[in-house]
Amino acid sequence: MLVTGVARQLGGRFVRRILREPDVDRVIGVDAVPPEHRLGGAEFIRADIRHPTIGKLLAEHAVDTVVHMDVSGTSLAKGGSRAAVKETNVIGTMQLLGACQKTPSVKRLVVKSSTSVYGSAPRDPAVFTETTPPKSLPSGGFAKDTVEVEGYVRGFARRRPDVAVCVLRFANILGPCADSPLAEYFSLPVLPTVLGFDPRLQFVHEDDAIEVLRIATGEPARSTLNSGTFNIAGDGVLLLSQAARRLGRPTLPFFLPSVTWVGSVLRSVGVLDFSPEQVRLLTHGRVVDTAQMRETLGFHPRYSTADAFADFARSRGPGLLPPETLARTVDRIAALVPAGRGQN
Repeated sequence: MLVTGVARQLGGRFVRRILREPDVDRVIGVDAVPPEHRLGGAEFIRADIRHPTIGKLLAEHAVDTVVHMDVSGTSLAKGGSRAAVKETNVIGTMQLLGACQKTPSVKRLVVKSSTSVYGSAPRDPAVFTETTPPKSLPSGGFAKDTVEVEGYVRGFARRRPDVAVCVLRFANILGPCADSPLAEYFSLPVLPTVLGFDPRLQFVHEDDAIEVLRIATGEPARSTLNSGTFNIAGDGVLLLSQAARRLGRPTLPFFLPSVTWVGSVLRSVGVLDFSPEQVRLLTHGRVVDTAQMRETLGFHPRYSTADAFADFARSRGPGLLPPETLARTVDRIAALVPAGRGQN
């Protein structure tokens, strides 16, 4: 098995988990930079998937399963350019798929994608299924990258019908080790929001992300149903206002044009990668259906959306307005109001 993107926390955790499977003999971890975390008994090979050398690795080691996790919205290097991230996402995926196509030993491909392929627009349906076309295709950023990546994966699946291909569209992954742009946003002391909007959000816990990746890499001969495209998210939804209260962080509403300007400022000074696509998510939200995840893939998340967010919130510590403190303050104020006050 070959796994890309192992320098990231999620990739490293997946490698350590999959090594415990009895039918996994060997795991090769690949990334352009050495990981700062351990990879257990996996062999690390420093390689950039944007270069043709990835094909030599697949052939030399007779790889049968490829898990492509090097599709991300942020750079590993602090201050890394958006252009470099896009190259890794899109050009890197093209090179990897080309190498897989030429390697007869490859029999299974698992791709970490994102529900951002659906975009976020005012006319969106209440819930997206895997076959629902977006009302407005993403015009840039990581969302557009994922659309292009999935297009190349579909082309590969047509050219190599003998390969079992599984695409996992993850909702925003959260947990104690989350390092995504949305996790950075929720870590701000005050959360900028869009005036007049309270979007619905879904999350998947990082532990559940590891587990569903494990299921998706099952032996094709025994897991013929583990092919296709699947939405991956915890049960339920959270409103942005609910998330802010559970974090204990106050919100600062702006008119939409002002939020875009604030995002540009935060991005330019390196405080936060507050991209236009994230502004759209925090305006219109996004909710996906997960029936296929349960019925076909056979995966049932341990954490709901609320549970995943609660675990993330605990790892970030109390905000400026901890919910318990706020509740006690409200109770004290209520106790000071005369019992008959406000009655006719």
